[in-house]
Amino acid sequence: AELGVGMYRIEAEVANTPQSRQIGLMNRHAMPAQRGMVFVFTQAASHCMWMKNTYIPLSVAFIDDDGRILNIAEMTPHSEESHCAAGAARYALEMNQGWFAAKGIEAGARLRGLDRLPPPR
Repeated sequence: AELGVGMYRIEAEVANTPQSRQIGLMNRHAMPAQRGMVFVFTQAASHCMWMKNTYIPLSVAFIDDDGRILNIAEMTPHSEESHCAAGAARYALEMNQGWFAAKGIEAGARLRGLDRLPPPR
């Protein structure tokens, strides 16, 4: 899926099924700079993410129903530490660690393209 935030374009793989959300970016060793994975949840809630079996250092943005970033967390490879949404998140977007900070994207920014994502299952 193609998403956008600010002046930046993101090529996002979509995780909208229980299996794809559970696997996420596990067992991968690299990801191109403009790519990420967007998790589409069945309901808005304080969802949490972790890094079990994940080799790539990632940043995750938790996003509400309106496309607004609630908070961004930095995640360490192979960690089972939970990183949770600061509010009711409908989506989570994982990018390479530091991507959001390098682009000056912070909580409150709005993502484009979420309305074109397939529905959660």
